[in-house]
Amino acid sequence: MNMEWKAAAVGGAIGAVFSLAVVFASAWFGILPNNTDTRIHQYLMAHPSVLYEMSDHLQKQEAAQEEQKKRALIAKLGLKRFFDPAVAYVTGPANAKNTFVEFFDYNCIHCRNSMAAVKKFYEAHKKDTRFAFIEYPIFGDQSNEAARVALAARRQGDLYLNLHFLLMGEKQMIDTALLSADVKKAGLDADKLHAALTDAALDKALAAAHKLGQEANVDGTPTFVINGTIHPGEITDAELKELTKS
Repeated sequence: MNMEWKAAAVGGAIGAVFSLAVVFASAWFGILPNNTDTRIHQYLMAHPSVLYEMSDHLQKQEAAQEEQKKRALIAKLGLKRFFDPAVAYVTGPANAKNTFVEFFDYNCIHCRNSMAAVKKFYEAHKKDTRFAFIEYPIFGDQSNEAARVALAARRQGDLYLNLHFLLMGEKQMIDTALLSADVKKAGLDADKLHAALTDAALDKALAAAHKLGQEANVDGTPTFVINGTIHPGEITDAELKELTKS
């Protein structure tokens, strides 16, 4: 999960509290003119909650500014980059009113925790939303293997999504045996899949996905880009609804 904006907000809030403390201390020791320090002292003593109010306001302000920066970055990159079939599995109408992008790793617990909401949203909106599912393995060799198999499965059309949701629904680390079992459950042609796995284009696709992720400041999974808004970390039904409301 990307925690930079949270750290910025907390840092700003702490700074605000510190600044007020300095003002209060200055007033207390008589550094400011008498009429000013008395007013500040009386006000802060009567309204101590102002520190919390300021902290909350500052956090919201910092978050809004960070969101603006992220939206500007996505706009600069262009959504077309995220819907490149060489990078993502793309499905849904090209002129859809909503766009949904997910960077994920099959061994990421937070991706798995988001799966139910993502699958529900996909089933409800596959006719009015453009989806891009981007393999973004970051948890080592087993994740890389799962991602390569999934990339190979893209060549068998919608069966890719069968495999995708099967893998995302697993409770244990994805290994070769589990991959083979889910490939069979998904209805994929194993011979075609194995042939596709020898194609160097799969590694190029993974490299392109990581390059895009780095340019978009994706530093963890899952990371969603919904209608141009970056949402790092787990996502819920309510958040998806809010991000895609007209």
